[in-house]
Formats: sequence, structure tokens, C-alpha cells
Amino acid sequence: MNCVNYLLPKDIDTEELFVLGQKETLSFYDLKQQVFMLAGALRKKYGCGNKIILLSPNNNFCIVSYLAIMKSGNVVVPLNPSTEKQQLQFVKAQTGCEVMFVPEVLKRRIEVPFKDVWCEADIQSICKDGSTFDSIEADELDPDTLAQIIYTSGSTAMPKGVMISHRNIIANTSSIVDYLNLTSADIMEVVLPFFYCYGLSLLHTHLRVKGKIVLNNNFIFLGSVYKDFEKYKCTGFAGVPSHFQILMRKSDTFVKTQFPHLRYVTQAGGKLHSVFIEEFRKAKPDIQFIVMYGQTEATARLSYLPAERLDDKLGSLGKGIPGVQLKVVDDLGHAIKPGQIGEIIAKGDNVMLGYYKDEKATAQALRNGWLYTGDLATLDEEGFIYHAARKKEIIKVGGRRVSPKEIEEVIVSIPGVVDCTIKSIHDEVLGEAIKAVVVKNDANAELDENSVKEFCSTRLAAYKIPHIITFTSKMDVNAAGKKVKKQEG
Repeated sequence: MNCVNYLLPKDIDTEELFVLGQKETLSFYDLKQQVFMLAGALRKKYGCGNKIILLSPNNNFCIVSYLAIMKSGNVVVPLNPSTEKQQLQFVKAQTGCEVMFVPEVLKRRIEVPFKDVWCEADIQSICKDGSTFDSIEADELDPDTLAQIIYTSGSTAMPKGVMISHRNIIANTSSIVDYLNLTSADIMEVVLPFFYCYGLSLLHTHLRVKGKIVLNNNFIFLGSVYKDFEKYKCTGFAGVPSHFQILMRKSDTFVKTQFPHLRYVTQAGGKLHSVFIEEFRKAKPDIQFIVMYGQTEATARLSYLPAERLDDKLGSLGKGIPGVQLKVVDDLGHAIKPGQIGEIIAKGDNVMLGYYKDEKATAQALRNGWLYTGDLATLDEEGFIYHAARKKEIIKVGGRRVSPKEIEEVIVSIPGVVDCTIKSIHDEVLGEAIKAVVVKNDANAELDENSVKEFCSTRLAAYKIPHIITFTSKMDVNAAGKKVKKQEG
């Protein structure tokens, strides 16, 4: 089955809107017509199986192009519109892409040549013609056919291309709709980009249930987010840790303002320290807070913690979502006992096909039908999983293993601290030493290195106290809002 056939609603009203926002709107009817017509044109011109790059911010052009490319039987490669020339050249060469979709306003910035470049006017021309619709509406394909390649961000090397099939998208969308209980009444405030799997999951799920999405590409202007909540009566908000840290510690407006229509929020894209969850729940007790965990390699989602279990399972990433089996295993692949630490592995129809043109990395990640996530965790007697760290993040101080998240959890509990990043630095004696980069707000301007170390000394073993502490007023995040952690020598 083509995932676009699964996502697009069958019965639609010609006037009912799917996309809401200040700049543009889009009805389900117009979306479906444009997707089918553009898909027909792409099939006619290029056939199937070609890799096509989509480089766009969240807008109607992006949504129509994204769905049409997959509907046509081709493979969409969504990229950050700020992708640098070197990475764009790498992706183009690896995938053999000769076709790109990009908004007219960004076209002149592209320094890498493509055979064909599609902009808004090209889609408009196709849709006015209407002659390319043909019989593509009823067209089907093998669900294990490659639908998209999502490139994961890399700080020291070129990114890896995660191959996602039509079956992967259908399975993950179905699971998320199930456990979030999404319906056509849901309206999602979208600040996450669609080149990021978490952002795409919002598009997929709300399209599937015939809900609505509000596009907001300006989370940095918090006032615009609050206005969207009120104007469009948003029922849902999805964010990565930095979004909630900023909402809770950078502005009093969110805490003090009531949003009566907001039913739930979801958080993924990294571990949000428990202190922020507790602050959110205290300020907004009527809004469900749902912790989730996932990877691009799993299409988007692997686990969730129901809001009603936050009281007794705070700090947990929950259990596997419907249709996904999770285990925590030791180095030999054996299931660990509660309290021990091992690696999270997963199995389900949402797990990727592999890494594009990287057999070695694929063999390391996919073993005996299981996805090895690279995330270390423990579990309790009831099987709830607690994330410890990424394997590569563990710091060895004088031979003792230290999890950065444990130290970060302590430091962010200091009033006025917005964020903390623990890094390893080279040390002649210990091998590795600990450095803390602390983001503080104006309310705690007097916080200094000695006071942080003194606070840590009451809650951490001596070898876990950071050796060096620096301060900044700005979080270091990427285009998806996820924290960027760079190791130092």
C-alpha cells in the first residue's frame, strides 16, 4: 500500500481546512487534488524509484511536494533548508538526485546544480492543467518499497541516510494515533520542521485522522505561539526538551496564561529533566504531559509514558508503543535484570530498512531482526524503561563511568538555570574530566562556579562534580530545536 493513500482522508468536504496559520491555509480537498495531479506529472516525467530532494521550511509547498513525491512512487529526501553546500553535495552524490523541490525564495541560494528544479509556479501550472491526474488515485505498490530517506544530523562526519518504507510510515502513524487517541477534533501547533521525523509524525497523524495543523516557524518569538494557542484553539503541542525549558524558564507568560483548549503536550527528541516536567505539571495540571522516546531509525516513535503514570514513573520513557517490542539487553544480547544497565533494542514494522549505501552501519544497527538503538537504559520491576545515556556520551573519570544526564539533572534543579550541558574534556591524570556549560536567565545573574560546585557537592559523589563550569545565556540547538553537544579535546 502507498502510505499516501493511507494518510489522505477518503471523505472530504471541499471547504474543510487542514493547514491553519497566519501566512496561508490549505483545505483537504485542495491538498488531495494537488498531490494527485503533481504525483501524476512526476510519474509521467520521471517514472518511479528516483530520489528527489525537498528543501523547504514548513509550508503548503513543502506538504504538497512531500506527499506527491511519495505518491508518485518516487523517494523523497527532505533536507533542512539551511543545509550547507558540502552536505548538499554529499547527499546529491550519494543518492544520485538530479531533481529538487525548493521554494522560489530559496532557489537563488542553492549553489549545487540540479537537472530539474521545481518551485511553487511549477506546481500551480500542473494543477491548473489537471490533465496529469490519470488513474494514479487507485495506484498501489509493495508496502516495503522505499518511501523516503531521512538524513540524521552529524557533527563530525557526513550524516547517515535512514531508509524508511511505506510500511514503516503506516505502522508508526497507526500506533501514534492509537496511544494519543487522536481524532478529527485535534488541532496541533507545529513548531517542529518537516525534515525531522518528529515533525513529520505530526503531519502524518493529523492528516490520517483529518485533524488540523497550525504551522509556526517562529518558536523563538514565544508570543506568536501563545497567540496560535488562543486563536486556533490548539488541542496539542509537541516539542523537544529545549522548547519546554524555554517555556518554563525564559518566560512567565506561559506559566501564568491559561490555554483552555490545550488537551495535551508531547515531548521527545531527548531526555527532558524531571524538574521541568514537575514544573509544567504544577503550572498546568489540566494539560496531559506525555513523555515519548524514538529515533529516526524507527520512523519516529518507539515508546511513550502515559500522562497518568507520571506520578509513579517520573523519569521513565515508558514502554513500547502499540506494535513495537522493546528490550534492554547486555553486551551478549541477554535481557538485563531490573536495576542493571543495558542497551535498548526494538522490533516492529516501524523499524527502518537500513542506512542508505552503508552496509557496515546497517549491520551494526540491525541484528537478528532487532534495531540496536545505541541508548543505554535500565528498567524497573514493572518493565518501565529509564534512559541512562547514549553509549558514546558516557564519560570515564579515573576509570569510573559517569552519565552526563545525572549531573545535568542536578544542575538544572538550581533556580534560574535554563539548561546544562555536560561535556568531557581531556585530562592528563584522569583521562577524561567533566565540564559543565550552564545556561542561566537574568533572574540568576549572580550564579557562579563556586555556588554550582557547592550545590553539586550536596547531591553528587565528588568524582561527578564538574571540574570546569562556564556560563552562557543562550542554548546551543540545531534547526529542529535539539541540543547540540560537541565534544572538546
